[in-house]
Amino acid sequence: MDFPPTRLLLDIAPKEETPARTPWWLTLLRLTLAALVILAAAGPMWNPPVSTATAQAPLVVLIDDGWSSASSFDARLRTATDLVARAQADGRGVALVPLSEPTRDLSFETPDAAAARLRTLRPKPHAVERADTLPAIGRLLAGTPEAEIVWLSDSVDLGRGGEFVSGLAKLVEGRALTVVAGGVRPALALAAADNAAGGLAVKVLRADADGTSAGTVRALDLRGLPLGEATFSFAGGARETEAKFELPVEIRNDIARLEIVGEASAGAVQLLDKRWRRRTVGVVTGSTAETAQPLLASTFYLSRALGPFADARIAERGSPAEAVTQFIDQRLPMMVLADVGNVAGEAREKLSRWVEDGGVLVRFAGPRLAAADDDLVPVRLRRGGRVLGGSLSWEQPQRLASFSHEGPFVGLPVPEDVTITRQVLAEPDSSLVDHTWAALADGTPLVTAAKRGKGMVVLFHVTADTRWSDLPLSGAFVEMLRRIVGLSGAAVDPDSTAQAAGGETVAPTRLLDGYGVFGPPPPTARPVAAGYTGRATADNPPGFYGPPEGLVAVNTLIAADRPKALDFAPLGGRVEPYRATEPQDLRGPVFLGAIALAFLDAVVVFWLAGGLARLTGWRRAPAALLLGVGLALAATPSPLRADPAADAFAAKATSGTRLAFVTTGNAEVDAISKSGLQSLTVFLGQRTALEAGEPLALDISRDELAFFPVIYWPIVPDAPKPSAQALARVDAYMKQGGTILFDTRDAVEAAPGSEMRSPGMVALRGILSSLDIPELEPIPKEHVLTKTFFLLRDFPGRFTAGRLWVEAMPASDPDGAEERRPARAGDGVSSILITSNDLAGAWATRPDGQALLPLVPGEPRQREHAFRAGVNIVMYALTGNYKADQVHVPALLERLGQ
Repeated sequence: MDFPPTRLLLDIAPKEETPARTPWWLTLLRLTLAALVILAAAGPMWNPPVSTATAQAPLVVLIDDGWSSASSFDARLRTATDLVARAQADGRGVALVPLSEPTRDLSFETPDAAAARLRTLRPKPHAVERADTLPAIGRLLAGTPEAEIVWLSDSVDLGRGGEFVSGLAKLVEGRALTVVAGGVRPALALAAADNAAGGLAVKVLRADADGTSAGTVRALDLRGLPLGEATFSFAGGARETEAKFELPVEIRNDIARLEIVGEASAGAVQLLDKRWRRRTVGVVTGSTAETAQPLLASTFYLSRALGPFADARIAERGSPAEAVTQFIDQRLPMMVLADVGNVAGEAREKLSRWVEDGGVLVRFAGPRLAAADDDLVPVRLRRGGRVLGGSLSWEQPQRLASFSHEGPFVGLPVPEDVTITRQVLAEPDSSLVDHTWAALADGTPLVTAAKRGKGMVVLFHVTADTRWSDLPLSGAFVEMLRRIVGLSGAAVDPDSTAQAAGGETVAPTRLLDGYGVFGPPPPTARPVAAGYTGRATADNPPGFYGPPEGLVAVNTLIAADRPKALDFAPLGGRVEPYRATEPQDLRGPVFLGAIALAFLDAVVVFWLAGGLARLTGWRRAPAALLLGVGLALAATPSPLRADPAADAFAAKATSGTRLAFVTTGNAEVDAISKSGLQSLTVFLGQRTALEAGEPLALDISRDELAFFPVIYWPIVPDAPKPSAQALARVDAYMKQGGTILFDTRDAVEAAPGSEMRSPGMVALRGILSSLDIPELEPIPKEHVLTKTFFLLRDFPGRFTAGRLWVEAMPASDPDGAEERRPARAGDGVSSILITSNDLAGAWATRPDGQALLPLVPGEPRQREHAFRAGVNIVMYALTGNYKADQVHVPALLERLGQ
């Protein structure tokens, strides 16, 4: 039974108490807090810069600056700049070694001097022979045994990369070496363009099989106008692929430049001259058995021989005169007459006139020509023909013996397997040798030619099939026709190929820089041979050489070039990637995390100690009420609260004079507008007293327009029309003295007389139809805009064909009072300017200072004049009719003198 006093024992406190233990999660929280404090004290960095092994030894920086470095040259410069800056902080000497300059005398210099020289480095447009710099590097390292080497590599090997790596490994043995490679997009290149029958194809090459897998190649003509685009993609692990343009041969023949879109490199450009053009050759035969035995017909051999480099157009059934007339009407540059005797009637006169105007006529002998008496041949012929070999002839078949040094076949190997069994003979003449391009072993001519006006006539003294010789079965036949076709299409001297082989040179005209942008030739550029087919070098940079009618293209890569990745294993040093972004110090975020954990720890301790329960005892209801009221007040929007974004925009826009552009929704157009206005702002700071701020992008439906004196508005034809409220804001801005420069950017697309019907102008009319626009006129010669700062006659941009439209000047009534016109609030400044010359496209530059887009037609000073036009427009908007008032200066000076 229960003993009641036992209940008293329960109230006795025990002498031993079990202490409370810290929860495991609180211990983990505090360990994490301690780890964050230690980590923050260590100075962590995200994307740290390239490290060096020591901070005392002199630093040697090897820089790849060939064409393959251009697309990522900014990353290379950024890394080199960081290395030089840290060397300056450590008091180390620096030696910059551009691997494109093997003859430079290398020495250590102060970091300040190295930084200044680093800012002048630009990628070269040709391949760099790194191995040529090894002797100079060896002399530099021999004098400084403790030097540390950093190689900023582009990872591309064009043939001698292994030689440089092995040579450098011997020089740096026992030294600290760091190779910086990878981490950036690998370089792409173009080579081996082929204008074949099905289309124009070009090889797209890469050294690293893990890089970009797809892209676009754009085709441009000599004026920089786009003619077409072709896509390409690399299969897995492949280092080359092909881009093909399936365009009509007439358009393909106008292509002068192929470029990889988005790849700023001379290696990503392939220039084409007349040697890449695919001619169309008309073939006329006098035989009537062509359809009975097509594989034995002369047209079969001719079409097969011409196929690799020309389009052979075989005449349809009918007389040779009809076929000749048809081909002349089609304006073909070259025609082949295979065993055609006489071309009678009116066609004969047309054919003779066609040759004199520059056509190339190639004739092949045969029974009909041997029996005819036609004078449209290069030399006088004997009637009949000559049979070599056979049972009734004492003469043996003759072999081809030589090619004339004065003809286009010079340099071709003489085939030993060609035999002639019959030929038409030329009458002996003192000038026969001058007209002979190829001769047989007995000295009789096989091929003769003569100029006729601007064109020429070429005669093969054998048939175009195998009846009289086996020349059509030889590879020499294809090469001979290739050389002749190369002379067609222009008024070219038939001996030009021989002259080129004999040493004729052409001077540089327009050359590419390392980024693939055309520019004037540097003083170090030398002429090239007229038939130059080699790779670009330092003495012969890539570009066009010679006169406009006979341009010679020199490319960075030749058809056989295949870049591959460099192997750095023999060096044995560290290999680090380029940093894509700037280093970021993580001490701040880590410290903030530690503070947050410390606050959380305090809250947890307070809660475990029972403080939360005491705090929320009898005061729980009032505290909850006060907390609810505070949250409600915080969540209730104040009607007087300002828009932070609008305030920030207003503060930025009013911090100084700024240019602005209207965003169109097209990312490419907006990027060009921003880059163009940035470059114009820099130009204004260099040439005028205006120090404008960074240009701003405007959303006309939201942003305030009144902060800006002039707004650039590029027109995109397919962009949606702005809302009525947005157009009302634009109209108010123009009424209050603002100026808007509308640019349709399509002067090149608008034919003369159709400027107002271009796609951009149609879209602009849709916008202006909702605005109160004054009467407009093409800018007069004496308009104040032509003399605001520079004296200008026109306002070119990327194009020059468009006109600048301004508000028409107020007319005067008979009483002398000016007629009232709308929108005249800006001190005589036109509220609207309209152009189609793409001004921003001419101003836009890349971060390296190179032009972003080519000009049309690309005169030497066109871009300078475009910048001057921009300066005049800005000054016109800022100063109003100040320049127009200068006419009163003489009167004012006279009054002051009185």
